[in-house]
Amino acid sequence: MLLQKRAAIALGLRICSTHVIKRPLIDTRHSSDMAEFRKDFSKAKHIAIITGAGVSEESGVPTFRGENEKWRKWQSQDLATPEAFSRTPSRVWEFYHYRRELVLNKKPNAAHLAIAECEARLKKQGRSVVVITQCIDDLHRQAGSKHVLKIHGSLLETRCVSCGHVTVNKRSPICAALKDKGAPGPDVPDADIPVDKLPRCDQRDCHGLLRPNMVFFGETLDSHILTKVEKEMELCDLCLVVGTSSIVYPAAMFGPRVASRGVPVAEFNRNATPKSEYFTYHFQGVCGTTLPEALAQHESEDL
Repeated sequence: MLLQKRAAIALGLRICSTHVIKRPLIDTRHSSDMAEFRKDFSKAKHIAIITGAGVSEESGVPTFRGENEKWRKWQSQDLATPEAFSRTPSRVWEFYHYRRELVLNKKPNAAHLAIAECEARLKKQGRSVVVITQCIDDLHRQAGSKHVLKIHGSLLETRCVSCGHVTVNKRSPICAALKDKGAPGPDVPDADIPVDKLPRCDQRDCHGLLRPNMVFFGETLDSHILTKVEKEMELCDLCLVVGTSSIVYPAAMFGPRVASRGVPVAEFNRNATPKSEYFTYHFQGVCGTTLPEALAQHESEDL
């Protein structure tokens, strides 16, 4: 796994570690002093906020880990692969149709709104906030965030496997054959939809099969997005790691990489993660409670 992680970081491959910490944070090397964090926040000019599925979970979007790790009898991460899509596109589309329908009905929560408000407020002061997100929903943008880098793509975009055309796609259902399909129960049978009835490209003379415009496990991250992330990692003078399990690479190493430069990094999560030991601060609890306090207007701000 160590060699696999190193390859992921070097090549931008999306992989998932099986090592997850599910214990409360007890490492005394971390600080949970909000007043100290707020001092660092008041001085920061370029803030990078790395967000994961835990942020959207508070809006009712399942993380697809723990009790939601399975869809029917399948492990969720085993369906999110190019091999699974090639073998059984109907099953994979049912899985993603289920996720799309969930996301389309969700709203931003207090954490999303706090990030968006902070970005807008600090922009007026000549300071910047960038959101680097593993989330594949649209909740950051719905909340008002402008500078968002989606490293794993978007559930609400499609890409044609034939012509490569990418487009925002919020149709519900995405195609007639998937209407009322995708129920997650363990006894629900596959619909076995013919490939020609699955979502198809509407570009002239194409009609190719569409797939979710996401980075499946085992695929490389978009090089243009990754280049932008690299620049933000080098520029930021404060980093927040919010609601991420820190087990999906290469994103799991973004926070530790910033910390290696001596930059303060604050983790906001319900529990410790495999990367908690690298960070200056750890604020335990739901992000919708801890993050608004952390990002609120500081008394030193000149508005």
